[in-house]
Amino acid sequence: MTPDETGLYFALFNEIGIIEQLSRALLEARLPPGLIAPHFAVLNHLVRVADGRMPLDLARAFQVPKTTMTHTLAGLERAELVRMAPNPRDGRSKCVWLTEKGRALREQTIAALTPEFAEIAEGFPPETVARLVPALAELRRLLDARRSLDPGAGS
Repeated sequence: MTPDETGLYFALFNEIGIIEQLSRALLEARLPPGLIAPHFAVLNHLVRVADGRMPLDLARAFQVPKTTMTHTLAGLERAELVRMAPNPRDGRSKCVWLTEKGRALREQTIAALTPEFAEIAEGFPPETVARLVPALAELRRLLDARRSLDPGAGS
């Protein structure tokens, strides 16, 4: 890889990082008091991937320590957005299930972002977004597959 190509990939990841910071602030401004982006990320993950996941699986998916995920899940459980229940497969471990309140909060939060999305669309049209989303999804899949190959990832 040439230095110019390295710089190009660094610029891509740098922009993604800045966008993540800005979008996190936008999201957190629409969340109820006491909830932050990691809480929403878990709700979104459970809707997108399927609920009934074990906390350890969620910790691995988010690449955080199990204690961090346990703390995040405790906040969601206190807010009645998820419920912890015995794992139906073994009865010993726990699984995380979305509540109707959790599903509704996710949808309400997305709806609350509509005015910001509309404002962004004025300078960044939907056609551009439609072209970018598949490319970014492919990058995510590539990075996720690469992470899966690394035995130390997520530990």
